[in-house]
Amino acid sequence: MIRNILGSVVALAGAASAVLSPFRDWYAGRAGQDYRLEDLFGGITAAESGVMVSILLPFLAAALLVIVGVVLRSRLVVALAGLVVLGFTILWMVRQGQAAGSLVVAGDGSGLQVGVVNALAGGLLMLIGALLMSGRGRRGRRSRREREPVEPYAAPAADQVDTWPPTQEPGMSVQTSPWPEPEVDPYTGPDPRDPRTRSYPQSPHPEDDPRDPVHPPHRPPPPPPQG
Repeated sequence: MIRNILGSVVALAGAASAVLSPFRDWYAGRAGQDYRLEDLFGGITAAESGVMVSILLPFLAAALLVIVGVVLRSRLVVALAGLVVLGFTILWMVRQGQAAGSLVVAGDGSGLQVGVVNALAGGLLMLIGALLMSGRGRRGRRSRREREPVEPYAAPAADQVDTWPPTQEPGMSVQTSPWPEPEVDPYTGPDPRDPRTRSYPQSPHPEDDPRDPVHPPHRPPPPPPQG
């Protein structure tokens, strides 16, 4: 967040510098707005130019790109705007050098002037702002990941070990409860005192029943004698 804010401020400052540069002198007392945009491709002439068809036009487009890039937090768009400003400024320098025979920097205002410096500084500030911005790629991926529905755990297949709910080790699922688990009495066979099950076969030695070696069943009392 801090990097995006800092990069946005630097990029916007570069856009402001680039847009203001055509209103200042560029070469030998001639303002940047006096250079026609078509002269950058066909050669510098002495013809005057309207403001909206001058070199100001690509700088306005670059400033618009910076605003869009800041809103979208797109480093690529901001960097593209900086390249546009630097590209048109360097192209003007090439054409001006061809027209004047050479480019000079003179203190009396007969050479390159402050408008060119503002344009170059604006393009560089845009590139620096793009480098400072962190962008939104990672955050966007994280947001999409957070919005994805979380699939519940699927129940295990019938031929797999019971691990439901999922645990680190196979086995019966661990159920936590503040109350002790009830103990179930082992089955000791039919009750000889019940007339419905009296005829069922009985175990000859119930105390030797291996099904519950910790709590062996007690031998049922003998049935009362039949009078």
